[in-house]
Amino acid sequence: MGLRDYFRVARRHRWLLAASVAIALGVATIININTTPVYAARVTFFFSSPVTMAGELYPASLFNVGRLSTYGELLTSDEVVTPLAATPGIDMDADQIRAAIASEPLPDTVMMEVSVQDPDPDRALLLLTHLTGRFERVVERLERPTPVQPSTVNVTVVSGPALDAAPVSPDVLNNLALALVAGLIVGAIGVVGREVTDRTVRNAQALQVLASAPVLARVPRDPGGALVSRGPSARTEALREIRTRVQCAAATGSVKTLAVTSAVPGEGRSATACGLALLFAEVGQRVLIVEAELRHPRLAAFLGRTDAPGLSTVLDGGAPLEQALQPWGAGLWLLAGGPAPPNPSELLSSARMTDLVEEVRRRFDVVIFDCPPLLPVTDAGVVAARADRTVLVVRAGRTTSAQVTAAVRTLGAVGAPLLGCVLNMVSRKGPDAVPNYDTYLSGPEPPRGGQGGGKRQAA
Repeated sequence: MGLRDYFRVARRHRWLLAASVAIALGVATIININTTPVYAARVTFFFSSPVTMAGELYPASLFNVGRLSTYGELLTSDEVVTPLAATPGIDMDADQIRAAIASEPLPDTVMMEVSVQDPDPDRALLLLTHLTGRFERVVERLERPTPVQPSTVNVTVVSGPALDAAPVSPDVLNNLALALVAGLIVGAIGVVGREVTDRTVRNAQALQVLASAPVLARVPRDPGGALVSRGPSARTEALREIRTRVQCAAATGSVKTLAVTSAVPGEGRSATACGLALLFAEVGQRVLIVEAELRHPRLAAFLGRTDAPGLSTVLDGGAPLEQALQPWGAGLWLLAGGPAPPNPSELLSSARMTDLVEEVRRRFDVVIFDCPPLLPVTDAGVVAARADRTVLVVRAGRTTSAQVTAAVRTLGAVGAPLLGCVLNMVSRKGPDAVPNYDTYLSGPEPPRGGQGGGKRQAA
């Protein structure tokens, strides 16, 4: 996969990324709100040794640098902490005071920064103030060789004691940043997992590889739900593309009967078959659409016609073909499914069905069979075997690759030639959307700058 493919996957599952980030930020916000603020007071000590000669400066400096770690331990020693625990206003025991004190030598200096953290900012500053005085006295006493001699180390406060303006905990911005990163990581893992486990067919390239047959068109969703639109419509243009492919196939061979089927129910095969029938009639051909779905016939009701008599009635000898045909627009007829029979597979594979296919082939220019799905029952395979070509309708983002493969194998097993596939109900938005040519389909814009004064636009 290239970088563009990764962006396409991220765009396809953007809701998962957004949800993951939103949850992580929500958890971080709850933590920030429920965490008790902790304030820090800081002071910086400078350590020096009194020298009388310039040559003693460097050794004295090295001496003080080497003692910084010792002074850091001295800050939490009983010598310093125990008296502080008895100071009025602090109300902390020795262990709590030790936990509140932190020290850090400043690199390449003889200075050390000491901080005291506490939920009460006033107590933090009070504790640090008493700690500063106590620490200075203890260091100078311990670094005095004898009681009558001066201390070899002088402790000077160069900064503080001072209270930080903002609490050190919780770090709101840092927590939100970490939550954002964590949300993106978890979301990315979820996106990869969902993409790896997603076996649905989403684009024409994958469908063509699975079916080993050309993709006749990508048919987008129609917001109005019309079979064929009179005005500009991307769905109608996609159906016209299928009609053109069928006409090209008819030019090189006999293609008068066309079976339209799908792998499973709910893929829009009936709407595709009806749309194609309307478009073939649009160019002046005599078209018959046959509802070969005998188990759950509903095409007649869908088109506003009666379902009796129909195909099942003709096949069991209850009515002649002429009586079952219903006109439906100029140059278009409907042969409904009729009453649901108890033995649809036997009727569709009977000699009467063979004779009926030959008869409608003689009487009409184009015959389109709206077949049931291939995988649940064998009815579609029986009809497809008698048709000149078969069109397999696949619903984008719903039909799985295994279902497409099984449907193609079923057609191959009955010797039904597959003309191609239709990727149906393709989204109008997103990484796998059909190209948007609505501006072009709506017609040219009126010229600007007065009548006849605009420049000629390229077609």
